[in-house]
Parts: sequence; structure tokens; C-alpha cells
Amino acid sequence: MKLYYSPGACSLGIHVVLEEIGKPFETARTPLKEGAQNTPEFQAINPKGKVPALQRDDGSVLTEWPAIAFWLAASNPASKLWPEGIEAQARAYEAMDYICGTIHPQGFTRLFNQARFAPSEADHPKVIEQGRAIAEKGFAVLDKRWTGDEWVLASGYSVADAALFFVCYWAVKRMNMTLLPRIAAHFERMLARPAVQRALATEGLPA
Repeated sequence: MKLYYSPGACSLGIHVVLEEIGKPFETARTPLKEGAQNTPEFQAINPKGKVPALQRDDGSVLTEWPAIAFWLAASNPASKLWPEGIEAQARAYEAMDYICGTIHPQGFTRLFNQARFAPSEADHPKVIEQGRAIAEKGFAVLDKRWTGDEWVLASGYSVADAALFFVCYWAVKRMNMTLLPRIAAHFERMLARPAVQRALATEGLPA
């Protein structure tokens, strides 16, 4: 397998999942800030022009964070990253979809790329304000709907935790945001995991 990633992007969460599984995989650095997603070479891998993208052993490519996470976890049951039972599975999808479909693109993308939402620089402070509000609300919603103890789901550690980790990493390390106590404790537990430490080291990111 080969993971196409950009250092510190949402692909970090998939990187963590791969490290948790423990099977051999390659990484292909695709720095978004340098426009690597727009090169013909990467467009041939993922014409959507974004990471993560996972090239599987048969040469096929899987894209979109929740789909990649599900496939990796479900096809590696020994890792126990995909919960058992339809209720827990639905909750895993629910958490991943909210993080990857709302907190990330509606919240943090506004904090990282104001021009995407407002061409006039005069409007950028308002975009930042909106992004921070959306991200903070997102964390509050996750905290309120928390069903687990140490981990997001009552069934235990799962791909949902890797999803929460990458937005928490952005919040703390890039935006200097203060997380809610339960979310902050989860972030510290994630940082202590060897799989997370290996992923951060490979991507050249501070722990």
C-alpha cells in the first residue's frame, strides 16, 4: 500500500490508522502548499486533487477519508479499529462524517484559506471568525454526544479517534485553540500512542 499525504493535512489521521494496523506501507509526500496535488503525476492518482489517497496492493486507488478509514479497519479486523455491531458502526460513521464533512471543511478550511470563502481581503477577518466558531461548535457537539470513556465510542478505540485527532492537532498546534477538557484529554492520550508518534515523526511534525 502507498499513502499519498501532505504533512499535517487530514491525511495525518489515515497515516495514524496505517501505523496502528502495522502492515507494511509506503508514503508519498504530496505537499499541498507547493501545489503537488495539481501535478499530472498526482492527478493520475487522484483527479480530485486532494489527500489522502491510498493506492492498494492491486494498484487501485481509494479516496475520501471515511472510505479509506473504513476499508483499512474492516479489512484488518485484528487491529480492532472497526467496532462490532451495527449501532457502534453507525456511530463511527457519524463521528467521521461530522469531523470530515463539517468541522474540517466548514471550520478549519476557513481558518487556513480565507480566499476560498471571500475574495476580498477586507472580509477575511470575518471568515476567520466564522471558521473558529464552527470549529468550536463542532468540538462542543462531539463533547456533548460523547459515548465512550477514554475514546470517542463506547466500544473502544477506533478510526473515529484518528479522525478526531487530526482536527485536534490543527486546533492545538496550528491555531492555539483551547480544547474542552474531555477533548483535550483525548488529544493527550492520542499523542502518547506509539502509532501517532511514528506518524508525526515520518511527517516531520512536532508531538
